[in-house]
Amino acid sequence: MDEAKRQIAFINTAHFLDHYVLLIFPTVVIGLEMELGRSYAELILLSTACFVAFGLFSLPWGWLGDHWSRRKLIAIFFFGCAVSLAGAAFAPNMIMLAVALFALGIFAAIYHPIGTPKLISHATDRGRDLARNGVFGNLGVAAAPGLTAVIAAAVGWRWAFAVPALACAVAGLVYLWTTSEVGDKAADRARTAEMPLSFAAAVAIFIAFAFVSFSAGLIFNIITVAIPKIVDERFAQNIPLVLIGSVATTVLLVGGIAQLAVGRLVSKYPPHLLFVALGVIQLIGVVWSMYAGGYALLVALAFAIAGIYAQVTVADVVIARYTADAWRGRVYSVRFFLAFISSGAAIGIISALHGRGGFFVVLGVTAICAVVFLIAAGTVAALANRAESQGAPRVQPAE
Repeated sequence: MDEAKRQIAFINTAHFLDHYVLLIFPTVVIGLEMELGRSYAELILLSTACFVAFGLFSLPWGWLGDHWSRRKLIAIFFFGCAVSLAGAAFAPNMIMLAVALFALGIFAAIYHPIGTPKLISHATDRGRDLARNGVFGNLGVAAAPGLTAVIAAAVGWRWAFAVPALACAVAGLVYLWTTSEVGDKAADRARTAEMPLSFAAAVAIFIAFAFVSFSAGLIFNIITVAIPKIVDERFAQNIPLVLIGSVATTVLLVGGIAQLAVGRLVSKYPPHLLFVALGVIQLIGVVWSMYAGGYALLVALAFAIAGIYAQVTVADVVIARYTADAWRGRVYSVRFFLAFISSGAAIGIISALHGRGGFFVVLGVTAICAVVFLIAAGTVAALANRAESQGAPRVQPAE
């Protein structure tokens, strides 16, 4: 395996772990309700600082990635997550658990503003490689409820943090051992975008993408964090935690299939137009989930997840096309800051609204976010289409 393939393999592994570790607690918390005698709304707030840090710290990590070694930062991601997860596993009380989760959010924030531009710089087929990378992230989200539930049920909730801590540490050691700094110097990065934009066009697309990123972040985090509890309440009553986690995992796996499909489509069709189509699918899935129950609920959630995950891949392709490599760390950091800072807001929305009207109200607010996303995605598509028609002769969208 050559250097580029090794780098991509570890970037994919990091993406899997990044999403997996962040969703351990939303499954563990269901068991802690009975153990600690506290409500779901109260306990889920312990993860607020984690998700806020996940968004906030993407900004400094992205800036550092444009000025320093992206390889070293990925190594810090592996080891930082390992230490934070170990801290959560051995936390003596809820305060220390919240502190460990906050540290986890800080180190988990490294991946997206560093791993995404690093992947793009090593990719041979951008649409395919970004789609596969997205699938690994999706698998992390999908695996977290199921594996966490199995581990917690078998040996206790602390081991649900300890096992992935060991996996992160091992991945970090192997990564440093088998990869090098070749092609990772900041001075070697291109300073011209594939499709240069005028200043006015760049500002307009940036503003539109700000709305896209924040609304997409709210939708993504509300749905992925709440899925185990939605299944618990509206699919079937009084089913074991392990089964809840397994059903949630099955639903989330649909996102991986959607990303593989869109990875092929993005090489054939303009990505900014696919963006709008996926926004429509996302909205339909969320609205359907508001009213569905039983097995129909699982289909509706799967439909929503397909749109949610596929649009993430297409958004990354759009940004890469209009941004020079030398600036991608900072541009992606702003994108993911806006997307992930909404994580804290998503937790607050779930906590505040679940107690008042259940998940019908929570999903109603999510549907409003999906409408905002669709309007913003349409604006991005219109601006990008205009820039393409006024720019150089067209090249393949994914290249």
